[in-house]
Amino acid sequence: MNLQQVFVSLLMFGVAGLLLFMYLQAWTEEQNTVSGEKLQQQITVQVAVPCRIVALWVQMCPSVGSTEPVCSLVLVCWEPRNDQLVGKTHTCQIGLHEDFMLPPPETQRKAAQSRHISPELGRQEVAMMDSQQWQGKADPFGAVAVSLVSRLSDQQKISKSPFSQFKEVYSSPVLHPLNKTLVTGDQWKDVDSIQEKRRSFLYEFCKKYNSMKKLRTHLVHVVSRIYVEDRHKVLYCEVPKAGCSNWKRVLMVLNGLATSVHNISHDDVHYGKHLRKLDSYDLKGIYTRLNTYTKTIFVRDPLERLVSAFRDKFEHPNSYYHPVFGKAIIKKYRHNANEEALETGSGVKFKEFIQYLLDSHRPVGMDIHWEQVSKLCYPCLINYDFIGKFETLEEDANYFLQLVGAPTELKFPRFKDRHSSDERTSAEVVRQYLKELSKEERRLTYDFYYLDYLMFNYTSPIV
Repeated sequence: MNLQQVFVSLLMFGVAGLLLFMYLQAWTEEQNTVSGEKLQQQITVQVAVPCRIVALWVQMCPSVGSTEPVCSLVLVCWEPRNDQLVGKTHTCQIGLHEDFMLPPPETQRKAAQSRHISPELGRQEVAMMDSQQWQGKADPFGAVAVSLVSRLSDQQKISKSPFSQFKEVYSSPVLHPLNKTLVTGDQWKDVDSIQEKRRSFLYEFCKKYNSMKKLRTHLVHVVSRIYVEDRHKVLYCEVPKAGCSNWKRVLMVLNGLATSVHNISHDDVHYGKHLRKLDSYDLKGIYTRLNTYTKTIFVRDPLERLVSAFRDKFEHPNSYYHPVFGKAIIKKYRHNANEEALETGSGVKFKEFIQYLLDSHRPVGMDIHWEQVSKLCYPCLINYDFIGKFETLEEDANYFLQLVGAPTELKFPRFKDRHSSDERTSAEVVRQYLKELSKEERRLTYDFYYLDYLMFNYTSPIV
């Protein structure tokens, strides 16, 4: 055999080895995905129901390893005639679905390290719900419930991370009394009365519709929007377009990072990284603060908040939202768009923005400025002590500052953070924008924020 034949033989052997390696790697990943230890399943079902499905849950199957595993599927439907949600239990077959394969172990490990959590926690888990009929207006956990079922192996269950003990801490609503020992004077009597009604309403809402006894989600994700102020033991969940910029100014003053709210710029507030978020602490730190600090959330009428976000991000020059969101929105939803609009992403119309919002296949993902509050702050998982509203922002905020013992000279700022010459987004302004939409688009937009309207007792708009 001459040298050329040896070289060709070695080359062919190498190619064959490479192909064999690639085949074995693909086969191994497939087996790991569908094996009994890492079973990924998706509910596949066709159920004829006389109403529009707005959410669904699955109940853990009693016999996942059987040849015909059966589980309970809960469909939550909206009856437009009487404005009621009705949940009914159906049975269905579980089938493997290749689209829900686990990512490679290395990817899971890197993702877990980036959030400082155990790699074993990178799997979605099912929310549990009793197999019974129920009815009401909505369930508060639509943001957390998933139709994807994940099963850990027995070995994984034995070697659970300490994180697991925190995963179900806030599955039941609890109404703790407010500590009012630091409040002085009688001027807060009416504000306090309104606050107690808001707290009671949210508590009863979550208590009534919390049917999932073992709701599971990652604690680190649940608290990712919460800012921490350790001096006065305050936890504030940020809801954009509901006074969050000025609230962060207040937190910076409370924390000793500034002497006045009036000399803190917009960039310092949002890009200065001066305030810590709750998910930056270790698990013990998270758990301790959730149980000992005063937790507050400030909300706003959902459609007012939506229109305010649109006006801020798309009607003014913006170096992020125009190229990232604007270009994608114009490209997909504007017919015969000109080159300038496609290149800059400027000039998005409100109707186009709503088309993007309602599209289940959005060309670009969601953003915190128009995400539902139920998915930002998890009000039925975290027992917020104080519920403020943008409509009564100043008096609510100043009462809260009294509750936590803030310096008497510190008052919530009145000024508008940006675009101060613009008219504030009011109910009348919202009505003008809604005129650009069809009746169906208005209804679907309201449906999108339906849970936020219910949870915080906002009056539903006439759509």
